[in-house]
Amino acid sequence: MKKYLSYFFLIDAFLFSGCTKYLDINTDPNLVYNPPINSLLVSSTYQTGVNVFRMGNITSYYVQYLASPSTGSDRDTYKEEDLSGTWSAHYDVMTDIKQMMDLGISTGATEHVGVGKILLAWNLNMLINMFGDVPYSQAFKGKENLTPSYDNQQALHDTTVKLLNEGITELAKPAPLRRLDAGSDLIHRGSIAAWIKTANALKARFLNQLSKRTDKYKPAEILTTLASAYTSNTDNAALTTFPGNSPWNQVARDNANLLLNGWLSEQFVDALNGKTFIGVTDPRLPLITNLTKFGDYRGTPNGKGRVGTGTSNEESVLTTSGFYSKSGASLWLVTFAEMKFIEAEAAFRSGDRTRAYSAYLAGIRAHMDMMGVSATARDTYIALSTVSVGANALTLDLIFKEKYVAMFLHPEAWVDARRYDYKYKDFTLPVNAALNEFIRRAAYPTIEISRNNANIPQVTLVTRLWWDQ
Repeated sequence: MKKYLSYFFLIDAFLFSGCTKYLDINTDPNLVYNPPINSLLVSSTYQTGVNVFRMGNITSYYVQYLASPSTGSDRDTYKEEDLSGTWSAHYDVMTDIKQMMDLGISTGATEHVGVGKILLAWNLNMLINMFGDVPYSQAFKGKENLTPSYDNQQALHDTTVKLLNEGITELAKPAPLRRLDAGSDLIHRGSIAAWIKTANALKARFLNQLSKRTDKYKPAEILTTLASAYTSNTDNAALTTFPGNSPWNQVARDNANLLLNGWLSEQFVDALNGKTFIGVTDPRLPLITNLTKFGDYRGTPNGKGRVGTGTSNEESVLTTSGFYSKSGASLWLVTFAEMKFIEAEAAFRSGDRTRAYSAYLAGIRAHMDMMGVSATARDTYIALSTVSVGANALTLDLIFKEKYVAMFLHPEAWVDARRYDYKYKDFTLPVNAALNEFIRRAAYPTIEISRNNANIPQVTLVTRLWWDQ
């Protein structure tokens, strides 16, 4: 642990300034502009993981995992919000990744190049699924071009898949002149086999994002890709090393200290407490949140705000003992459970109901095992007639319902919600929503409006992304 944490002192020197980034104007003489390759590996793996949290902390309100305790908050009610910090964080880490790749190419460190391509694809995919068109081909030229053009989101989606394929190729090359350092790789601890599996898992995720595009969606390719991805929960990609508290634990700690945050949405709680699905009580709910003073689980309606003072345990929140938000909680990035639900969907869409049903049940089981649900509670839930419906009665609604629970707090859940057109049972617009339909993308940040406005696409929050047609 000391070795891992020591790298965070190196990160502080260049975390957001590893080299001249496209948003930079001035040069800080106190920053390190040529960090060593393994320091770049630390920052690249760490910040990619944290970017999953940053995105999830936004999108969890869009898919109603979380709700603001304040009435009519911007994020809760689909008002335009300045996401400059999240935008910059993605470009910062992508710049570090590209520098790591350049160093890897020049020194024969093909493993660093391969991991770099995977991380670059990952961050870029999150960006385009949040905003649509974004700068890429001209985005990393530093002061040579401070107003880069925006690349087409469909072309960029193709680029993310291409980068993953190239990353796998690089990782398969024999005898690299420099190996990954286990202490510097904060996601897979230097395991090439693990990175190849994660690359394939991400590829399956990216390909599955195209389900609404019948001209692009290829279930057979997804199923083939999954064969080289995860086979159990031991393969899961997670960030487990932090300079302080893990991100969702910090949210829970802040809430406990009356900086109100991390309140569970009524939509999510009711989907698990037996209210939305009558008689179906999910054993995962007690592992996520708290019983209220009324002896039940109660969520907060999005847009309406809290019922009471916020200090009297009247609603369910992320707690410092919850699976996702306890002290030292892992930040889950890609999981075996997600892969099984992707398999279930792809198999279902290809007409293989038997495989789809098996994968659907395996996804539930994998997620419950990951969370530490007891075998008895797990098997009792799965045995319910509304869960174990049989292959012939399986529906996409059931697959999306269970995946919604398994992807709790993850930004990919917003991709799923849009692919599913928000058709979750009893899912409604937030109270006093600023839009008359569900949100489809985020607004471009003010950092771009002020510096690169001429290149920003003219869109609204309900303009659908290319795959959401």
